[in-house]
Amino acid sequence: MQHGPAVRRRKLGAELRALRSGVGLTSGEAARLVGWHQSKVSRIETGASGVKPADVRLLLDAYAVDDAQLRELLLVLAGSEDRGGRHHWWHAYRGVLPPTYRDFISLESQASGMRTLETTVVPGLLQTPEYARAVTRSAVEGLDEDRLDALVEVRLARQDVLHAQPPLRLSAVLDEAVLRREVGGPEVMARQRERLVEAARLPQVRLQVLPFAAGAHIGLTGPFVIFSFLNTSDLDVVVLDHLTSSLYLERKEDLEAYSEAFNTLRAHALSPEDSLDLIAGTGHGA
Repeated sequence: MQHGPAVRRRKLGAELRALRSGVGLTSGEAARLVGWHQSKVSRIETGASGVKPADVRLLLDAYAVDDAQLRELLLVLAGSEDRGGRHHWWHAYRGVLPPTYRDFISLESQASGMRTLETTVVPGLLQTPEYARAVTRSAVEGLDEDRLDALVEVRLARQDVLHAQPPLRLSAVLDEAVLRREVGGPEVMARQRERLVEAARLPQVRLQVLPFAAGAHIGLTGPFVIFSFLNTSDLDVVVLDHLTSSLYLERKEDLEAYSEAFNTLRAHALSPEDSLDLIAGTGHGA
């Protein structure tokens, strides 16, 4: 379990090491190709130090990596612009966002797919402004209006990943409690239900509801997110949110366990079509 920056550095380093090995180069030979000392290559590959996008580009050229999507992903992990061309827009909110939240947004902006179980609230990528404001006000005590406004702006800006080219593929399983819990009042919930229906009709979104009738399920231990990355599963990561921090699980065994759990939850959830019927029904006293 690690924190976001360390995870990204380590994953980037591991992928660069695999690419080097794939072309039959030692770390010393790779260093000579780009004019570095061997120790710099080793530090990058072990995640011991950060690496600039320009340095990653040099290594990718040396390893003859011509896969445009893989190059873009690795460059973004090194700090280059994200796929929407926005250079880490969340850095403008450094004074507002805790480091763990910035790390989460960074992963979200780089991922090609996101699988999420939510047991208490609507996923941030699908929240309306009013719902986001009500959730944030309740979750963070003592917020002044300016800080509240900034946090809601961030929540809404994150949603751009669903409309990027290519868009993030989102698969979400919501416990029925998410729909039953009244956040912000009846009017806010009515608009939020409409937003869920709208989002579920997007080709890049799959939304399912796990009904109360399903009984106890593996997701009762809490919500989680699985980020997937294009072309390589080695960069995939599970994120668990806690009250004061987030944990990042990257071991193959953890990824397999949570992927299996998500598949089980999807199998016990209503179909996307029946889920939309339940979402609409909760607005009529169902």
